[in-house]
Amino acid sequence: MRRLVVIGNGMAGARTVEEVLKRSDDFAITMFGEEPYGNYNRILLSNVLSGAEEEAGIFLNSLAWYAENGIDLRAATRVERIDRHARTVYASDGSTTHYDKLIIATGSTPFVPPIEGMRNPKRGFHQGVFTFRTIDDTRAMTRYARDHERAVVIGGGLLGLEAARGLQEYGVAVTLVHNLSHLMNVQLDAQAGAILRSSVEKLGITVELDAMTQAVVGADKVEGVRFADGRTIPCDMVVVAAGIRPNTEVARASGLPVERAIVVDDQLRVADESDIYAVGECVQHRGATYGLVAPLWEQATVLADHLTGANRDAAYHGSRTATKLKVAGVDLAAMGVTGPERDDDEFVVFSEPRKGVYKSVVIRDDRLIGATLLGDVGKAGFLMQAFDRGLPLPEERAKLFFDLGGPATELEPAEMDDDAQVCNCNGVSKGAICATVHSGVKTVTGVMDATRAGKGCGSCKSLVQRIVDWAAGGAAEEDPAANWYVPGVPLDKPALMDAIRARNLRSVSAVFDALAGGRQDAKSKMGLVSLLRMMWGDEYEDERGARFINDRVHANIQRDGTFSVVPQMKGGVTTPDQLRRIADVADKYRVPMVKLTGGQRIDLLGIRKEDLPKVWADLDMPSGYAYGKSFRTVKTCVGSDFCRFGVGDSTALGIAIESRFQGLESPGKLKLAVTGCPRNCAEAYVKDLGVVAIDGGKWEIYVGGAAGAHIRKGDLLATVDSADEVMTLAGRFIQYYRENANWLERTYSFVPRIGVDRIRELLDEDGEGLDERVEEAVAAYKDPWKEGAEPASPGQFRTSLPLVPLPLVPVRS
Repeated sequence: MRRLVVIGNGMAGARTVEEVLKRSDDFAITMFGEEPYGNYNRILLSNVLSGAEEEAGIFLNSLAWYAENGIDLRAATRVERIDRHARTVYASDGSTTHYDKLIIATGSTPFVPPIEGMRNPKRGFHQGVFTFRTIDDTRAMTRYARDHERAVVIGGGLLGLEAARGLQEYGVAVTLVHNLSHLMNVQLDAQAGAILRSSVEKLGITVELDAMTQAVVGADKVEGVRFADGRTIPCDMVVVAAGIRPNTEVARASGLPVERAIVVDDQLRVADESDIYAVGECVQHRGATYGLVAPLWEQATVLADHLTGANRDAAYHGSRTATKLKVAGVDLAAMGVTGPERDDDEFVVFSEPRKGVYKSVVIRDDRLIGATLLGDVGKAGFLMQAFDRGLPLPEERAKLFFDLGGPATELEPAEMDDDAQVCNCNGVSKGAICATVHSGVKTVTGVMDATRAGKGCGSCKSLVQRIVDWAAGGAAEEDPAANWYVPGVPLDKPALMDAIRARNLRSVSAVFDALAGGRQDAKSKMGLVSLLRMMWGDEYEDERGARFINDRVHANIQRDGTFSVVPQMKGGVTTPDQLRRIADVADKYRVPMVKLTGGQRIDLLGIRKEDLPKVWADLDMPSGYAYGKSFRTVKTCVGSDFCRFGVGDSTALGIAIESRFQGLESPGKLKLAVTGCPRNCAEAYVKDLGVVAIDGGKWEIYVGGAAGAHIRKGDLLATVDSADEVMTLAGRFIQYYRENANWLERTYSFVPRIGVDRIRELLDEDGEGLDERVEEAVAAYKDPWKEGAEPASPGQFRTSLPLVPLPLVPVRS
């Protein structure tokens, strides 16, 4: 059996091995990887940084996969030299390994500009300086960001933008620094770059262009960065995302031909070496290098065909680069050139800067040679097909951007070739998806797990779903996970609650350990916290790592990393003393905006994290829970005391309801209102729970209303004779909703799903039980601003860096 040695366990190396295994079992395979892990998707590291994805979710091949396939994985082991004559590789652990065929897949390394103060001679990077390339990098950034306030990200490409957006999730104020005149200058022209900048700044990220970073300032830790023009920006964290360079170190050390990268021919063979190949980002083919995933997959297929003999004539002729992804939450599709290169090239542009939309195409000899879509990628499917396959273009070029009787916005699966790329991130074609469906996998999630389609940036998920349904003849099966309460625990809500009670699970980590095999899922934590608090009250075991930033600091994070504080004003009623305190706080902490909310409260916007404990103390008012999935507020009208039309004391009843149920966690936010007559000045008909006074001293109770993105008049639950009955029925409905609604399911969806008639029956059948359980929840209530507002961990409310420019200080060598 021939021995195949692979230097590199990244995406290209592992994908090549997968392709080899599909074609042949003639090789004994040894793989070297510098990281102590299996193969993972680096594209998704930004999702891990932002908390949208758990580490476990980005692994492509677990350590067990290597053992199952007979692969000798030398993890955390670096190859230092290749002896071409002895056909041997020498590794950092002192081992020597013979090869018959050798693949170099060393990928790339972060480019770190020669900036003064970036490195410490004794410990590598200066404290507070990070690159963003590996899982370990991401872990280190996450730990550091939790206890620091301001970050500078150096690099305005894709990776820099993703790092900046991810750091915002930790309440860090981010400045993105780019040394050129517009963002993503490789993929975008200047006009598109300017629109992207505007979209990024709307997210609260400060952008500095044409800014050359000269030095990192700080003696023992990062305190700022200094530009070549003399300006200094205060910060306590620097992330370098200034691009990548092919990792050619072992090839150079071994005397292999290297220019910008390792030079290969059309069979990916290193020039003049019949048994040494290279694949991935470390490769230079016909003068070109590639940093996108799709070309790497194409190279892996050709190399596997050639190595195994499946197709000795297989040849790689280069790639036409096209990508569709999200950049810091902004949709982007780019392919080919960004602008005209010849006088006779057609260049058609549509720009709508206020909406963050830019579209351009470059056409040569009636063929599409380049396109850019920013903010609206609805036509990306057709344009990618036209770019890849040379489809005929409409005479009216506007039809390339808009549906004017031309091509459909999205290609139908039947119109796509089997080899058409669906998932650029993981190199999955339509044919691969269809083959998986025909093999018996009929759910969208099952196909995504089997093929990895949609597991990258996620922009292709809707197309994957359409292809699965088409391939299954319109009979795609319902995904069992669709009924799970949270995505990381395979149980619906009733079964999950039963299991939690049966096993006495009182913390989020205990639920993961007992019901999810110990695997923690970031997207599930908030839902589990809410459920456990509802079930256990003050016996719930709190864990800081399970809480979202809003819940950790009892305030609502804003786009720019500052926070919004909304104190409680029951029923919209306040006092002169409260108003004075609010005004004093606004003055003292220089609050940028003081705004009246739609829920009859006052919102203090733009408060820095380090000021939150002092703001709470100076206000000396309870929380209004404007940040939580919980009972929030009760809006009221003037009612019968002053209004000449009022037939019920709506203000007193609203205050009583808010006092009783304040802050109770629920699957979605709860907004209530009480109005003193059917004129409905407090908008009670369109609230999660609304109460309306009518003639004869009676009250109508409505549930399931909405007046936001969804508009729905609530259903009449009951008409009662007294305020006491309102309190009882309100408590029963709130508790029933807490116990039975799906996570993030608002009442305007929940009530129609169950049916108001059925809800009436259930509230009556289990009336005493609901009364008892809601009473337990009310009794367990603690105001977070007056009890337990101390930091949950050191540095949670840390002192900010000064806002004034830092003095220039010597940097230790």
